[in-house]
Amino acid sequence: MGKIYSLSSYLLLLITLTVVAFLPTTSATTIGVTYSTPASISGTVLLSPDRIAAKVVSMKIPAVRLLDSNPAMIRAFAYTNVSLFLSVPNPLVPLLASNRSLAMRWVYRHVLPFHPRTKISIISVGNDVISYSPDVSPFLLRAMQNVHLSLVDLRIYKISVSTTFSFFNIVPTAFPPSSAQFQQPNGEVIIRPILQFLERTNSSFLINLYPYNMYRSSFSIPIGFALFEEFPFNFRDDLTTGVRYRNLFDMMVDAVISSMAVMGHENLPVIVAETGWPSSGIDAGEVDATLLYSEMFLKALLTHLRSGCGTPLRKEGVSEVYIFELVEKDAKQGIRNWGLLHHNMTSKYSFEFSDGGKVGIFKEFLTGFIVGMVLHYLC
Repeated sequence: MGKIYSLSSYLLLLITLTVVAFLPTTSATTIGVTYSTPASISGTVLLSPDRIAAKVVSMKIPAVRLLDSNPAMIRAFAYTNVSLFLSVPNPLVPLLASNRSLAMRWVYRHVLPFHPRTKISIISVGNDVISYSPDVSPFLLRAMQNVHLSLVDLRIYKISVSTTFSFFNIVPTAFPPSSAQFQQPNGEVIIRPILQFLERTNSSFLINLYPYNMYRSSFSIPIGFALFEEFPFNFRDDLTTGVRYRNLFDMMVDAVISSMAVMGHENLPVIVAETGWPSSGIDAGEVDATLLYSEMFLKALLTHLRSGCGTPLRKEGVSEVYIFELVEKDAKQGIRNWGLLHHNMTSKYSFEFSDGGKVGIFKEFLTGFIVGMVLHYLC
């Protein structure tokens, strides 16, 4: 005769399985790094693409933004399952806008030889063009369209096309986030048509967003608010919406979301294309550009993103975040240091970039245990 158990036993099992099913396995946000190809490490040891790719894989980094889109580097990530974010240099934007065949040629050189063996997810046509190359800005949309049409002509549909903006150059006021709007006239002339293009093509809005720069620009922002520190009075309230902000990163992201909402595109996915905190500054005056604060910021940011809490205005949060940058540049006067790794490829920090999938492992173990119990009860 089979075993007979009470209804309450089965209800308990059902409740337990339901709770396990809703345990988060990974964060809603993909966390990657940026990388640009230097000539060497400390002027002697070459940084081969294969070595960089192997290091990224060993660190369990799921995505890399290649700031220079070196074809050798793109090839090195073949079969690694690391997602690549490619970039078109600013000087090429007018050329790609004026000549469709040149856009196709760029795609033939940087995408076609590697796709789909190398997992390419998005192409940014230009980086902070409004700031660095304002004369190029009018060509942005046409260049994006030509790159997108080149991909479509080659029947490559899963690689989206966008452009990257810098927070400080398009959002003049971050607080309160509910009142944020894109700076004019660029908002209407440049950004609005691009938002319409992103909506039509199911792409994302890309933004370079540095809480460090915002903190330095305003004496009213306490260091703890920028570093995600949990203090009783470490918050800012948006009185218009009643939303309470406990860190500067979320406040800046929501300022971008509010700015898009003003133009009717509040649901576009947002990717933070660059963020970080420097471990050393340009000069002695940057007293907060220290290894300690850099580690505090990065560790807290990763914890926050992996929590899946999102931001007050967007519960799912940003879709991707890229930490600037993977490898320290050669030390020179007048530049900030941002790298996760020293020149010899060893880590600068005590924490691991990857969380090791501990939550996922626990869920798998617990699920297996409960399933085993169910089978035991039913057999």
